[in-house]
Amino acid sequence: MKHSILRLAVAGATLAAGAGLVAVTAPTASAACADLDVVAARGTFEPGTLGLIVGDPVYAALRNKITGKSLTSYAVDYPASLDLTSAAQGNADLVDHVTAQAASCPNQRFILVGYSQGANVVDNSIGISSAGAVVGSPIVATIPAALEPRVAAVLLFGNPIRALGKSVTGTYQSRTIDFCATGDPICQNGGSDVLAHLTYTNRADEAAAFAAGKV
Repeated sequence: MKHSILRLAVAGATLAAGAGLVAVTAPTASAACADLDVVAARGTFEPGTLGLIVGDPVYAALRNKITGKSLTSYAVDYPASLDLTSAAQGNADLVDHVTAQAASCPNQRFILVGYSQGANVVDNSIGISSAGAVVGSPIVATIPAALEPRVAAVLLFGNPIRALGKSVTGTYQSRTIDFCATGDPICQNGGSDVLAHLTYTNRADEAAAFAAGKV
């Protein structure tokens, strides 16, 4: 049932893209050490550079809200598919990227962004298991404790663990904002409004303002 809902949501996203929504082109993280690296995990089958519905608009909003600091971005390299190992692959890649960037750029901080399955990826990476959630997985890697203070903010949208009654707790809780649209069946147990899962673009500015207050 949840997979059917995801397929409908993906179809809606594709139609929205065809209706004229344009993804913001975002540079990937490079050898240059920016002040902030925005690490984004897209939703299942979500098009766009960082993600049409969340990643791209959030990155654009962050660039507007955070002044006086340089930003790069990284799209988590994972299938974002319905494969049972998809979220685990994203979890491993996110942690690998942050660990490598932190070693190369000692003063760089990170903003983690996750939408739908991408929120599972981020959850796992900060030590909150998404096992049992739609397109979730057990934790395969976590950001090392020594790097936790360098994660400035965690921005989550349509987070599937919320349908299990779970949320981000512990060391990252005060740095996390977690959006669940009313009726979104991916993050709200009993939700039945499939289209609600496609509305998170309109929370980009709010999310960016939250992150700006943490950096």
